[in-house]
Amino acid sequence: MNNDLMGYVTSVLKTTPSRWLTLASTLPDDLLRRPPAIGEWPASDCLYHLYSTELYVFPYRVRLFLEGRDFPAYDPDQEEAQREDMPLAQLAEEFARLRAGSLGLLATVRDEDLDLRVRHSDLGPVSLREMLHEWAAHDLMHTVQAERALMQAFLPGTGPWREFFADHDVERARTVSNPG
Repeated sequence: MNNDLMGYVTSVLKTTPSRWLTLASTLPDDLLRRPPAIGEWPASDCLYHLYSTELYVFPYRVRLFLEGRDFPAYDPDQEEAQREDMPLAQLAEEFARLRAGSLGLLATVRDEDLDLRVRHSDLGPVSLREMLHEWAAHDLMHTVQAERALMQAFLPGTGPWREFFADHDVERARTVSNPG
């Protein structure tokens, strides 16, 4: 994958906004905001987190790498964007707008830039290559997390097919790990 890292990363980062635009414009807000289980993020929180990291983290870090400057860790519990009562479809549109700018920034990254190293305050020395892998994985992780959260509303009604969803069934997983 390292032969075309930028192509792979860019492809993943391009797909994320369209997935969210579709989810946020077609699914009801109450389903998107439904927590899958106590302490777990609903799909809406996953979108909000992706929006916040697009606003404050990933493009900012790319710029710092290109400038040769170190950066601090990001604590989403402390540093997420101020929540507004923005409809989720509008939030997805704003995320897509920010991502388009990020993709423009990534288009300026050259192959020789991938080995640039700076210091992350918690992780120590990191390369731009590693951070780009992390960005793509982060996008996919939180989108899959959101889709898994959405799935929870439907699993109890699947009847005898429920066993086929065992790896994704939050309610059943909690019952198995805490048997009465």
